[in-house]
Amino acid sequence: MLLSLDLSTAHGSIAVVHGDDVLFQSTFQSERSHNAQVFAPLKEALTTAGNHLSGIVIGNGPGSYTGVRIAIAAAQGIALSRNVWCAAWSSLTGLDLDTPPAYQVIGDARRQSFYLARVENGRLRPDLEIVSAEIAQKKASDCGIWYTTDPKPPLNLPFKTARPDAAKLAKIVQSLPPSELATLIAQPLIPHYLAEAFITLPKRSTP
Repeated sequence: MLLSLDLSTAHGSIAVVHGDDVLFQSTFQSERSHNAQVFAPLKEALTTAGNHLSGIVIGNGPGSYTGVRIAIAAAQGIALSRNVWCAAWSSLTGLDLDTPPAYQVIGDARRQSFYLARVENGRLRPDLEIVSAEIAQKKASDCGIWYTTDPKPPLNLPFKTARPDAAKLAKIVQSLPPSELATLIAQPLIPHYLAEAFITLPKRSTP
């Protein structure tokens, strides 16, 4: 039985999954207060799982850095108290729409850039590509169906807006081969960064 959390967007998602069955699912809207709204549904999810919880899956973005960090902190706390494993998986791979096996995702990467991703059978292939607005618009206009998890479709193009679905993420992870799951569990839980951290240094004081 797996507990799954995705807080990478303003639309939080929590689920408890056992095989093909979704035993608990809750969603909530939160712009900047995941830490205030996540614990009530999380408590319900843990009550549903009882003593049968075996692991925790978190959606690690890309998206809200704060939201992903809250999901990581909550997952690690539960894992320590219940002696279960944690694993992170891309939020883009389990969207709440009826997506085809292969699809493409676009999102605002800030600083006048956009990320492009291709998902195939629940996996990113390859990793995200960061491009300019001009390149993003050309690629998105050329082919295929595109989805976005942004609240407002980027570049004013008719992308399909979708949200990460915690239950779908859990089902993807539980279907991994045992060796791949073991490798995933051994990796640290970190947000999916789109770029290196941008730090503004203070101006040097004049004597």
